[in-house]
Amino acid sequence: MPSLQKRMFMLFFILLGFMSINQSVAKDPEKGLQIAKEVKKRDTGWIDTTASLEMILRNPSGDESVREIRIKTLEIEDDGDKALTIFDQPRDVSGTAFLSFSKVSGPDDQWIYMPALKRTKRISTRNKSSPFMGSEFAFEDMTSFEIEKFTFAYIKDETIDDVECYVVEQIPTDKYSGYSSQLVWIDKEHFRVQKIEFYDRKKALLKIMQASDYVQYLDRYWRAMRVDMDNMQTGKSTTLLTSDINFQTGLDDSDFNKNALARLR
Repeated sequence: MPSLQKRMFMLFFILLGFMSINQSVAKDPEKGLQIAKEVKKRDTGWIDTTASLEMILRNPSGDESVREIRIKTLEIEDDGDKALTIFDQPRDVSGTAFLSFSKVSGPDDQWIYMPALKRTKRISTRNKSSPFMGSEFAFEDMTSFEIEKFTFAYIKDETIDDVECYVVEQIPTDKYSGYSSQLVWIDKEHFRVQKIEFYDRKKALLKIMQASDYVQYLDRYWRAMRVDMDNMQTGKSTTLLTSDINFQTGLDDSDFNKNALARLR
């Protein structure tokens, strides 16, 4: 009888531990969705932007190559944003232009003009997980954040670099996404993304993105002046450094014409 009681006590503590673990990782879809909606709400109404950036590519040995790029974006009411990325330097990529039409529903439309080939290529939906211009950003990372592209769940609160954050899991709804899920750290005060962990289709940690040096524009809109994307599987990394952003410059649909990509300079 004593041995039976001992086994019963052991079973009780094992079950108690199992329940504690489950409770610690309990997910809250409703709270996750509300946090995501607040992120989106706080970054609407900016109309358009132009920006100058440096893209720094690093191999596992730490060797660097630097590219100078310009990005134009146009906010589209009731749909995803339009974005045009133009490479100015170095010479081997100069004139390369990438155009992205983000969509609230359905696949995004993306095209890239390669001067060496003298033609514009449409990016297939199936290839959206491919690297963007040899960087650690994928083509699907180069689109605007749209609520409809994910399902959400609040995971926990966590403080990183002295910033109190919500941790939200977001799972892509697109079956061709290169990610099984993403964990996003969002600061509680301004609802800015601080960090994202990207998990591949095998659910292994693939990349970590960190956004820093935030600057506020028009007394409302926050932009990270530095974004680091580290590939945890290859040891490669890419840093985006923004040197200048201008808002409400008068861009319109005519500035985002796929037929004009070859003529952009």
